[in-house]
Amino acid sequence: MSAPPPAPLILVVEDQANHRKVLQGILAAEGYRVLAVKDAAAARAALAEHPALVLSDLKLPGEDGLSLLRGLKASRPGLPVILMTAFGNIPAAVDAMRWGAHDFLTKPLDFAELKRLIAKALAASTREGKEWVMEGGEEGKAIVGKSEAMAAVHRLVRKAGPASATVLLLGETGTGKELVAAAIHAASPRRERPFIKVHCGAIPEDLLEAELFGHEKGAFTGALREKPGKFELADGGTIFLDEVGEMIPAMQVKLLRVLQSGEFDRVGGTATRRADVRVVAATNQDLLRAVADKRFRGDLYYRLNVIPIPIPPLRDRREDIPELVDFFLERHARKNGRAKPALEPEALEALCAARWDGNVRELENVLERVVVLLEGDRVRRQDIP
Repeated sequence: MSAPPPAPLILVVEDQANHRKVLQGILAAEGYRVLAVKDAAAARAALAEHPALVLSDLKLPGEDGLSLLRGLKASRPGLPVILMTAFGNIPAAVDAMRWGAHDFLTKPLDFAELKRLIAKALAASTREGKEWVMEGGEEGKAIVGKSEAMAAVHRLVRKAGPASATVLLLGETGTGKELVAAAIHAASPRRERPFIKVHCGAIPEDLLEAELFGHEKGAFTGALREKPGKFELADGGTIFLDEVGEMIPAMQVKLLRVLQSGEFDRVGGTATRRADVRVVAATNQDLLRAVADKRFRGDLYYRLNVIPIPIPPLRDRREDIPELVDFFLERHARKNGRAKPALEPEALEALCAARWDGNVRELENVLERVVVLLEGDRVRRQDIP
C-alpha cells in the first residue's frame, strides 16, 4: 500500500515572533505542515519547499506584503495567498484582491475564519488546477492552442473584452473557462482594476450571500467584524462567477438585482450599497433546460447571456494537443527540477487519441504524473497511463 500524500505545506510570513508561534501551533493542530519566516526575502527562499498556500502579514520589515503578493503572482500564479493586517480597510483589501490575493483578514484574527479561508483556498487550488497560460508568450496570447475552435474563442474575447456587457462562458469542466474570463478582463478598459473570482458551487449556500455582498458585525454567528463582499472589492473591475448554475433561487434574485441596478445590501446591513462591476459568469450546465425545469430564473439567464462564448472540449480541438503536451511537459519538468523529457511519436499518438473526458485539466494532470514518475529522459508509450 502506497504512503498517503503529505499534508499541505503552509508558508507563514509574519515579522512578530509570538504571532508566528501562535499561527504555527494553530495550523499544525489542523494537520498542516507549517514553515514560518519573518520577511519577504525569506519567503521567496522558502518557495523552494513548494508551499501549497502563503499566509502573509501586510506590514513586513522592508518589502511589504502587497509587494510580496505581486511577486508571487508573477512567478507562481496558481499559489493562493491570504493577507493579514492590523490596519484593515477596504482600499487595502481592494489592492490585495486586485493583485490576486485569495482573501484578506484583519487582526486580531478570527481563527475560525482563518481556518475556513485556508481550507477553501486549498480546495479551490486543487479543484481549479493550474492556469493554462503561455508563459513568455506574445501579449494577449494567454490560451494555448491554434485550432479553428480556439481561434473562434479568441475572436469573441477580442470583441467582447472592450465592452461592458455581461458574458456567459459555456463549456464542460476542465476546458479553461476561468482563463477565458481572465483574458476578457485583460482585454477590457477595467484591466487595471480588480479581477475577483468566486466559485459559486464551492461555497455553502448560507455563506454565499455574505461572500458576494459582505456582512456587518454581528450579522450571524461568527461575524465578529464587518467584512466587504466580492462585489464591493471588485468595484470598477470584473467579477467571475464560476458555476453560476449552482445558485439557489434566493441568491439568483439578489444577483439579478445587482445586475439590473448595481445595488446590493450587506448581510445584516441597512444601507444600500452600489458597485460598478462587470460580470463574467460560467457554467457547465444547460441553463436553458434549467430555466424550463424552473431551477434557474429566466430573467437572470437572459441578463447573463448577453454575450455567450462556448469553450470547446478538448476532443473537438485535438490538433491543439501536441502544443499543449509540449507546454505542460516543459512546465512540470521545470516545476519538479528536471530536464524537459523528449516525447516518442507513439506516446504523442496515444495522447492525441485519448478521450480526455476531463479536458485540458485531465491532460495536464496526466502529464504532471508522467514527469514525476518518469525514469529516463524520454516519454514512451508505456509511460502513458
